Amino acid sequence: MDIDRTEPGNDRPCLLLTGDAQLRAEVFRVAAAADCVVQEQNLPVGNLDRVDATLRLDWEDARIVLLDAGAARHIETLGLPRRSGVVVLASEDATVDHWRSATAVGASHVLELPGDEEALIRLLGTDLDDAATGGGVIAVVGAKGGAGASTLAAALALSAASASVRTLLVDGDYYGGGLDLLLGWEDTPGLRWPGLIVEAGRISGDALHRALPSHGDAAVLSAGRAAAGPFAGGSRVVSSAAVVDAGRRAGDLVVCDVPRTPGPETDVFHDAADLIVLVVPADLGSVAAGENIAGYLTSRNSNVGLVVRGPAPGGLKVDDIVEALQLPLLASMRPEPGLARRVEKSGLRLGRRSPLKSAASAVLDTFARKPQVGRWAA
Repeated sequence: MDIDRTEPGNDRPCLLLTGDAQLRAEVFRVAAAADCVVQEQNLPVGNLDRVDATLRLDWEDARIVLLDAGAARHIETLGLPRRSGVVVLASEDATVDHWRSATAVGASHVLELPGDEEALIRLLGTDLDDAATGGGVIAVVGAKGGAGASTLAAALALSAASASVRTLLVDGDYYGGGLDLLLGWEDTPGLRWPGLIVEAGRISGDALHRALPSHGDAAVLSAGRAAAGPFAGGSRVVSSAAVVDAGRRAGDLVVCDVPRTPGPETDVFHDAADLIVLVVPADLGSVAAGENIAGYLTSRNSNVGLVVRGPAPGGLKVDDIVEALQLPLLASMRPEPGLARRVEKSGLRLGRRSPLKSAASAVLDTFARKPQVGRWAA
């Protein structure tokens, strides 16, 4: 899965968006040490339906964008294109709010100043477009329980890994049965969610891959079979944001299996995704449920696509489902007899003519055409 990239421009300025005077002073001090030109912009107020052309050009052209949590929230409402090289800054300890803001705008780092000034100096001296050779984040959501979202998420991860794309499959249901069971990897050693501790909101993507159950280029962060109790990793929002951020920074394709119930613990995946895939079985109840959740998903992320899964017991046509949900169709999938039995026996395996494999390939082909800088529409 290759993604087109543009040539970096090391002479491009750094764009600073903040109303925090203390943070502004720290940035200019660090930028002077890094011999980096800083360009400031004021965020517009009032009519949010119009974005100043200069701000849009500066946003897209800047080598690195530095902004505080408030500016990140404002950027999200303006609908500026998602881009690489965005850094959220905190003038004191970073909080859950900083990580939520970071995932909402696709930030690659959250840094605390002055404590992280050495890290910021390194970033200002590096073109972040070179930080990763590909990848991104796909979130998979089911229109209702049993829609097949977990199976499709696992198929996306396996298909990408079979094409030599290093892939991180993230189980968004911390207390579920575990994606390692779906894959047949329950006996593969490695960390599960209950054993993962994220310190200071950061984790290394390479270290994470080495610690998780993996086969070839695919690794999975799965729910475990620990006794129910407090989440060992601390805040689930912070931990999830750190895991997704680590995968993105490492250049991985991060595939997230996301529970359908909206809330802070699922929004962290919705907001981080370059593409949200909504899986809808071809029956009236699922389409009705899909209409409900589609409105919420599109309010969080402009890149939502549809996978329709057969059979259609009432003869519901794919075109009718697309029209009802008003989402672009990524793939339609015919029934796959015996799939549940095979998964139960030996874990998910994708045959050459598998409808599931074909659907996963169609989604990945669409995802691979996304531009590296700027949002895209499926």
